[in-house]
Amino acid sequence: MDSHSKTNAGDHRTLPTWEGPAIGLLDLDAFFASVEQLDHPAWRGKPVIVGGSPKDRGVVSTASYEARKYGVHSAMPSATAQKLCPNAIWTRGHFDRYRELSHKVMALILDETPLVEQMSIDEAFFDISPGRYSNEHPVLIAERLQERVAALGITCSIGLGTSKTVAKIASEARKPRGLTPVYPGTEQRFLAPLPLSRMSGIGAATERRLRSFGMRTLGDLAHADDEDLSALLGQYGPQLKRRAQGLELSPVRPFVQKREPKSVSAEHTFPHDLTTEHDLLAAIDLAAARCGTRLRAQKLEGTVVTLKLRYHDLSYHTAQTPVGRATDDEHVFGPMARRLLSQIWHGGTGVRLVGVGLSGFGREAEPQQLALNLDGAPEPAAPRDLHALSEAADEIRRRFGSSAVSYGRDMRLKGKDVPERPDDELGGD
Repeated sequence: MDSHSKTNAGDHRTLPTWEGPAIGLLDLDAFFASVEQLDHPAWRGKPVIVGGSPKDRGVVSTASYEARKYGVHSAMPSATAQKLCPNAIWTRGHFDRYRELSHKVMALILDETPLVEQMSIDEAFFDISPGRYSNEHPVLIAERLQERVAALGITCSIGLGTSKTVAKIASEARKPRGLTPVYPGTEQRFLAPLPLSRMSGIGAATERRLRSFGMRTLGDLAHADDEDLSALLGQYGPQLKRRAQGLELSPVRPFVQKREPKSVSAEHTFPHDLTTEHDLLAAIDLAAARCGTRLRAQKLEGTVVTLKLRYHDLSYHTAQTPVGRATDDEHVFGPMARRLLSQIWHGGTGVRLVGVGLSGFGREAEPQQLALNLDGAPEPAAPRDLHALSEAADEIRRRFGSSAVSYGRDMRLKGKDVPERPDDELGGD
């Protein structure tokens, strides 16, 4: 067979033939910051940082490439970022706007293939293997995707390979707006010289263990002895070796095939410790309400509620209790989370994070004794009209933004919490 294949009639290049799987990873470049620059033309070409306030306990969510030149990166304390880049433009973020553009990008990928596995708000794997849904060359499809994303006013980088591991690493090779194809048969040549840390799944602790055995690169890992790796990392060791060899076989799984989450939660970090019961109860109500919104969006009902606090000394404390029935209504599980407060908090102790979560999906609620009021009557269930009110508020926020509807608890804590990045939207840059 010829080593080159013709492109379409409008493209006079020749590209090497692609045989076998073609997996892509599309990664939106500095996504949050890029959206802010898109929506604020005066910010284009200037350092932009999305994150919490440098004056408090904020952290950097995303930094534009102009800010990265100063050493600013995601998860960096905002105070450090301000010292590195004192002239940066700061914004707390507009997550509804980010979701809107993310949905548009995912729709563009779905135009090319139904096999799309979204990993986060700004990242998705997709399968464009020749012969599955198109005979077009994978590189041409990736180029078209980049052009269509650019038409939205943002950019993306794409890695192409025969596996998810290769595609992910390739997507990071050239940024911004890079396209890095790793053709079948060239995987080991591409991976071998890279440091161990370039492969997802190798964290600092795993890297230290591998380095203690003389391994520094993915090539070293690819040639390591299976027995040594098993002794070092258990069955995970040989799995890492196969990935380093470019032999991973994990398929792209569309979102609808993802497993049901074990829990849904909402957490809020505060720049100044909350020390009064009044403020903590308001924070619990706020977290419970946002947890309820997420439950309804995913059509999930849980049977166990958990309250999580993080003290001023950074220690975590949790308490949980079964709910009387499966529910997605914060008017049911919120008061129960409130009652858990006395189990893990004592007056005056500073609290910097408050979270409420629900778990136990898909199973019957555990039997629970009814709480009694002072007059001996069972505690009434949450009125149906309150649940309907929550659903109406969900719809208003979906259409007009998260700040379109506010309650008294929200106003009490306004300005006290660090902007929350939703659990299911954590991703790369």
